[in-house]
Amino acid sequence: MARRNPHRPFHPDPAQMALAPEVSGNAINGLGEVTQRRPRMVYWAPDPDSIPHGQMQRWFYSVNPDHPALVAARADRQKVLDAPLPDLAGPPVQHAPDDWTAALDAFVDDGTCEMTGVAEMRDDWVFEGHQIAQSRVIVLGVQHDYDAITQAPDPTAGGEVVRQYGRAAGAAKAVAGWLRQQGWEAEPVTGPMTGALALIPPALACGFGELGKHGSIINPELGASFRLSAVLTDAPFAPTPPRDFGIDAFCAACRICEDACPPMAIGPDKQTVRGVEKWYVDFDRCLPFFNQTHGCAICIAVCPWSRPGVGLNLAAKLARRAARD
Repeated sequence: MARRNPHRPFHPDPAQMALAPEVSGNAINGLGEVTQRRPRMVYWAPDPDSIPHGQMQRWFYSVNPDHPALVAARADRQKVLDAPLPDLAGPPVQHAPDDWTAALDAFVDDGTCEMTGVAEMRDDWVFEGHQIAQSRVIVLGVQHDYDAITQAPDPTAGGEVVRQYGRAAGAAKAVAGWLRQQGWEAEPVTGPMTGALALIPPALACGFGELGKHGSIINPELGASFRLSAVLTDAPFAPTPPRDFGIDAFCAACRICEDACPPMAIGPDKQTVRGVEKWYVDFDRCLPFFNQTHGCAICIAVCPWSRPGVGLNLAAKLARRAARD
């Protein structure tokens, strides 16, 4: 039996809903479309006036604007974003592709980030109306502090999200700076306003995990509680392969995030989105609560995979089960 949800029923703020556009965010995302196409930007546009939900994006920042955790985290992140990249060095240094990729381990070892991966760029990861010329995308992951994120939807959890976006930005700039010192052009990309690139697809492609029912990636090492950034480059990194841990089947049988979602935006079944059957979170239901709580994060906080020490044991259990079948 599902636990009583203390956040239901949820009643959206009328002032926020007065800003909602006529077009559904689900339609922008391609819900129900049977033909594959590139994604369209639905939220977190660098220029909010360029998207239908731009006024709601601006409204987001009116919630708890003076909360200490949010103010401090935003100030720290802005310092990272404002820091200049090193000048491009001389002729590009040459290494074997596998050696380039192995060199990324240093950024995990020194705590810059918790995970790295590499994928060959694909056009279907690029938002409509944009182009990316680089051939490689380096994906970086930074993990949330579990005690902080479990405070969701309290603003302190929102502050933790902003803090990790700052770390993700710092990781992307560190890797990009290193590459530029090696003579290779490199462009850092960080969330939530990633510009041209949708970050989840390349993260899935390079081995970060599998898409969970809550619409976030689930990874045995980091759970669902991490943030992404990336670096675009032509340096010849060897791609890292995708990984399958049996998480998809686990999500099909699990209802924890589904029952915990205040606006009931997480459904029990996969849906067709731009020609692909996948887990999908109802954007129109999710956004009002997300905005009113400055980022929510309940679903990733309650995900069983996010609890420290649980993910790797779950993955091992699923692997043993698969070996028996």
